[in-house]
Amino acid sequence: MPGYQHPCRYCGELAPGDAAACPACGKVNPCGDLRCPKCRAPVKETWKACAGCGLKLETVCPKCGKTVFFGDHCGCGARLTVICGCGEEQPPVAANCRKCGKKLGGK
Repeated sequence: MPGYQHPCRYCGELAPGDAAACPACGKVNPCGDLRCPKCRAPVKETWKACAGCGLKLETVCPKCGKTVFFGDHCGCGARLTVICGCGEEQPPVAANCRKCGKKLGGK
């Protein structure tokens, strides 16, 4: 149904079902299934690994340092991504930047 809106999973405000970001809080992927950061298969917060690619679904938040579910955001509000020197923002699922190919995180 065109125009139908869904509550944002983060703030509860209504957002279009196909929204890339919530218009109210600005967080990405506000509606629909949670997706694996690597292969984009549907995942659930209770899972330990992705059924599609086997990626471990726990990561350390770059802001607060807690081990959390590898979704789009930590409970502290931080985005669970790394930013390469070239400016590309991406989930930390590979050793190298997907845009420029340089090593991520000084590893």
